[in-house]
Amino acid sequence: MTPGAPYRWSDEAAIRAFVAQTGFGLLCVAAPDRVHVVHLPLVWLDDRRIGLHIHRANPIARHLDGQQALIVVTGPHGYVSPDWYGMPDKVPTWNYLSAELRGPMSRLDDAATVAQIDALSHDQEARLSPKPVWTRDKMAPGSFDRLLGGLIGFSMQVETMQGTAKLGQDKPEAARIGVADALAAGGNSDLAALMRATPGAKP
Repeated sequence: MTPGAPYRWSDEAAIRAFVAQTGFGLLCVAAPDRVHVVHLPLVWLDDRRIGLHIHRANPIARHLDGQQALIVVTGPHGYVSPDWYGMPDKVPTWNYLSAELRGPMSRLDDAATVAQIDALSHDQEARLSPKPVWTRDKMAPGSFDRLLGGLIGFSMQVETMQGTAKLGQDKPEAARIGVADALAAGGNSDLAALMRATPGAKP
């Protein structure tokens, strides 16, 4: 993460919205044997708690309960060529949006794990409208319970959240828009849109 100005992103409401919209991240925890990491879907349970579930056989599962952990969520990103600035003496860089969430992990009981899975699927299914929402009721009796036996639910109590929005804020507007145009032409429209919406430095 690049914490220095002007890239520091500290708007917690915006970070929460970004994490919710992305819905996927990297969970990391340090254990005596090694640092464990796993990619997984995420859902906010309330303003300061994130819910997730892990396969019971994943080695990270036995190191989480009561431990401090880190969740990293990455958004649009891409390489920036110096040629796109229209300015002399620039160097290659990488623009991106990301957030880091830190806090203690707690194991969920079966009921809370089911509620977390339901919340996650409902959140994602709602984005697929007008498709009818999938629910567990569509599964054959006993099927979900068998799958649940292989999962462990956890929540993180988010104590700190910080982000980096490296979107060309330090460049004059014309240079920033030039980079956004080049990114869009190359197919990276999501990063281009973020750059266009971010005020740049004065000429």
